[in-house]
Amino acid sequence: MTLAESQRQAVGLALASKLLVITGGPGVGKTTIMRAILAILAAKAVRILLAAPTGRAAKRMSEATGFESRTIHRLLELDPRTGGFRRGPDHLLECDLLVIDEAFMVDVPLMRALTRAIPAAAARLVVGDVDQLPSVGPGQVLADLIGSGAVPVVRLTEIFRQAASSRIITSAHRINRGEMPDLARAEAGSDFHFVQADDPETAVARIIDLVKTRIPRRFGLDPVRDIQVLCPMARGGVGARSLNIDLQAALNGEATPKVEKFGWTFAPGDKVMQIENDYDREVYNGDIGFITAIDTEEAEISVRFDGREAAYGLGDLDALVPAYAATIHKAQGSEYPAVVIPVLTQHYTMLQRNLLYTGITRGKRLVVLVGSRRAVAIAVRNVSGRKRWSKLREWIAASPAPAAG
Repeated sequence: MTLAESQRQAVGLALASKLLVITGGPGVGKTTIMRAILAILAAKAVRILLAAPTGRAAKRMSEATGFESRTIHRLLELDPRTGGFRRGPDHLLECDLLVIDEAFMVDVPLMRALTRAIPAAAARLVVGDVDQLPSVGPGQVLADLIGSGAVPVVRLTEIFRQAASSRIITSAHRINRGEMPDLARAEAGSDFHFVQADDPETAVARIIDLVKTRIPRRFGLDPVRDIQVLCPMARGGVGARSLNIDLQAALNGEATPKVEKFGWTFAPGDKVMQIENDYDREVYNGDIGFITAIDTEEAEISVRFDGREAAYGLGDLDALVPAYAATIHKAQGSEYPAVVIPVLTQHYTMLQRNLLYTGITRGKRLVVLVGSRRAVAIAVRNVSGRKRWSKLREWIAASPAPAAG
């Protein structure tokens, strides 16, 4: 493993610190640094635990590092009956180092529960992109850790050569700096495109054409499994709810049998999202699955999540919604082969820099913005979404600094 000088310094600081935060945008080498630290410490027989806020993030962390990673809830041994955790001050985690990835998604109550379960002698490595949308729950733990000035922070800014060739990554970094991305017509093989649509009706038609025909034909991607429409908001004609109905009709409208429940229609082949944590089924808020069968006699629907089947009675379907389109907030911590993002002035109240930045960084191979240049400019200029009030920053600043490890 060859490290750049900035990465070598980060690894050295991590090995010497009791608590370290590593932050930075896409393509700056956060995962490479994590792998290097884990390789060094594993060779020294250090007991290491890896955790992430969601199942999807934990799976990606495992794939990227080669070490087992679990959700924070699973690591703390959640008790579904009480909603509490078995791990805590009286039953500590067994580790010398705890690595927390995608930390921008961790809210104050969950971080408090995790911190209370960490042995006093153990070191902590907190990794995440502080410029993403903050946690759905209260607080902004990662931003407060960094802003407190009481914790050593490595802020990575250098985009490495392989990543620098991606227009997704360079566009995301431009937006994060408050600069407009290049919306000129891109080459056919580019991974970032802008499609002009100045009104909602045109935008809906172009989104359906992109998802159903143009992207699958040009990039060889499956329109249901590989392409995700991400919206700034749920409401409106180009919101997630309305687009779900349109895309479902266009992509899976002929499927039978159909079940109508809780205002939605479900059929075999539909892409669906779990919208609440279900610890019995081991399916969590934001997980995406595909309906494999509907048994009308047994009044049961089978859904496949990541290779695992889960059964739902018709009365349980309020936990599922179609997921051809979703809000950007719901996509936190997820990645998709291709992402299509409507950006129109009708989304005015939600057009914020960190929202657009988060949406663009969800795409791995392709990102397409559909909308108006004016709406993109509004989002790039608007930083109001970064403000969130919390006392945590002041409390951290006032607390004793952790000793070196």
